[in-house]
Amino acid sequence: MSTQLTLEARVRNEEGKGASRRLRRLESRVPGIIYGGKNAPKSISVALKDLVKAIENEAVFSQVITLDIEGSKEPALIKAMQRHPAKGFPMHVDFQRIDTTARLTIRVPLHFINQDLCVGVKTGGGQITHYTTDVEISCLPANLPEFIEVDMANIEVGVTLHLSDLKLPEGVEIPVLALGHDHDQPVANVHKSTTDAE
Repeated sequence: MSTQLTLEARVRNEEGKGASRRLRRLESRVPGIIYGGKNAPKSISVALKDLVKAIENEAVFSQVITLDIEGSKEPALIKAMQRHPAKGFPMHVDFQRIDTTARLTIRVPLHFINQDLCVGVKTGGGQITHYTTDVEISCLPANLPEFIEVDMANIEVGVTLHLSDLKLPEGVEIPVLALGHDHDQPVANVHKSTTDAE
């Protein structure tokens, strides 16, 4: 389960490009919005340094964040982030409110572990290919993992891992698998290296 992250936020009364520029330049804050659920959308801002620190971890984009908006706490997900085209720092961030009692569908990263111990590479002279770096899951917010591990240790040459092979935490499902075998997409495989074949 993902670690709970809290971000302090303030209500933003002035809107528009000029107000956003002033907010970034004079207060080192990032303008944003929180929407969804039963409440109306709300213009907010978060401290640039706090947001930059949070997004150093890739899991923040698949993590329930508690937004502390001037004392009112709302669980949310980062749905979109606009970055400076040259410098890469956040310029605007969209949060979506979530219902902690309802299942959510979200993409989480895959972490490929034990690749250096992979049987197909060490003894079979194979190479590992990744077909995807994340997967769409469904779960309650309390069960949301930061990532799904893909253990490559015992994978031999010629073996392909599919979505159905992933070991999922309790309460986590991969919705696309309910659509049938044709949707059981490959995740990774170990194949003979092209140099060996030549």
